[in-house]
Amino acid sequence: MVIEITGVPTGEAGADLEQLVTRVFFRAIDLLGGLGKLTEFRTLTWLPSLARAAYVVVLREEYLRTEEEIAQRVGLTKNTVRSILRADPTLAMEKIQKLEELAREELKEMKVHTAGGIAKLAYKMVKEGNEAEILSHFCTVVAEEVARALDIPWAYAVLKHLRGVKFPIQDSQVLKEKLKGVKIKTHPAEEVVDRLPYPIRTPAVLLHEIKLAISVLEEQK
Repeated sequence: MVIEITGVPTGEAGADLEQLVTRVFFRAIDLLGGLGKLTEFRTLTWLPSLARAAYVVVLREEYLRTEEEIAQRVGLTKNTVRSILRADPTLAMEKIQKLEELAREELKEMKVHTAGGIAKLAYKMVKEGNEAEILSHFCTVVAEEVARALDIPWAYAVLKHLRGVKFPIQDSQVLKEKLKGVKIKTHPAEEVVDRLPYPIRTPAVLLHEIKLAISVLEEQK
């Protein structure tokens, strides 16, 4: 799948755009049941439509681009961009819940308004901290490998015990259950996690907040 996007921000701003679009794109796939479900219904042809819709929504919401600017940059007509931006996320959610019917209705290519509604819903979820499961899992695995490579025993132990936990983490209870008996440096994990600010959106944020909490505990000794 090749989607040519022209005239988008470059440098750091361009990287931020790509990152957010990717997060929205994968959250949209999650909403549809994941790649396995799309394969089952033979609807992998929907992916380009979702990718374009993700770009359209992010360019509008984050960069305040006009319909005409977005159309030029994403390679769509202005009317198509308008349809994506006017799509109803509630209606899209209703269709998702009847995925088998949706697959029959849109076997080859997802309709513009459906892709737009799903992308808008996915964007809202990402902005609220509800990331795609596949990306959360990937971040956890990467963070675990980094902690091991840098020889940070407590960080590796924390992430190892949290395999399978979904982010964002809303309160300390989940961490207390998963980290019961674990020591973070010389401190019981239960004591540390009570000091963290919630919700915690990613594994990287979790490790950062634990590090700050440990510093405070060490100063209080």
